[in-house]
Parts: sequence; structure tokens; C-alpha cells
Amino acid sequence: MSMQILAPVAGRAIPISEVPDPVFAGQMVGPGMGIDPERTASTAVAPLSGTIVKLHPHAYVISGEGRSVLVHLGIDTVQLKGEGFSLHATEGASVTAGEAIVSWDPAAVEAGGKSPVVPVVALEGAADQLSGLVESGDLAAGDVVFVWA
Repeated sequence: MSMQILAPVAGRAIPISEVPDPVFAGQMVGPGMGIDPERTASTAVAPLSGTIVKLHPHAYVISGEGRSVLVHLGIDTVQLKGEGFSLHATEGASVTAGEAIVSWDPAAVEAGGKSPVVPVVALEGAADQLSGLVESGDLAAGDVVFVWA
């Protein structure tokens, strides 16, 4: 069964290889894509319906139908210790695709010396399981960024 994975934030799609972090760019945690977000305060949303299995201010993992997707809000943002992030959900909660998870300000992240690029990763997925991978162009939050077969 295939599942549509949605953009958690609005911005410009980029290939995973252009995410400015070797772990994500090298697909060490899984294949996917990146989003260079708009530089306005916004709310990141669930890329799929399921359960929030991990929730940090800067990153979250949602699992549904045997698939888990990692959304990482910026690069090295764990070092911000949650400052500038506001949670709208709780770990263990069931969510619907498109539901609000975390509010943040990519411009503030960038001003603090961190990259605001958002990797969207199919954890434990294989590149050949993903189709329709969006790697360029503008995205709105909720647009389909890939289909996971």
C-alpha cells in the first residue's frame, strides 16, 4: 500500500543531497527530500496520519501504517534547547496529516547561525520505495512531496 507524504512546511524543495548536513545528505537515516522554508514564523504540520513516536521542539517522528517519517526543523537546532519552538502536540498522540505539530521561526533560526533547512526523511525506507519525489519548486505546507510504496 502506498502512502502520500506531505510537506510539513512551506518553502522551496531541494534534493536531500543538498541538505547542509552530511548525515541527511548521505541518506544515512533514510531517503527523502529537503525544504528551504519561507523565512516567516509558521507552524510545521504532520506529513502523514499516525502516531507521534518522538517529539522534540526541533524534530518529530510520526509513524503510520508501518512507516515512520522524520521532520527535522533546521540543522543543528538541537543546540537551541527548544528556544524559539512551541509544541502543539504531545508524544504518543494520534494526529491527522496536516495537523499542527510545532510552531517555529526559520528566520530566527538562521539569525542564530543555524540552517533552517527542513529534511523530510522516510526512516528505514529505501530510495526505490519513494516515487514522485519533489526536489525543486515552491511548496505549500500540505503539498505531496513523495509517495512511499
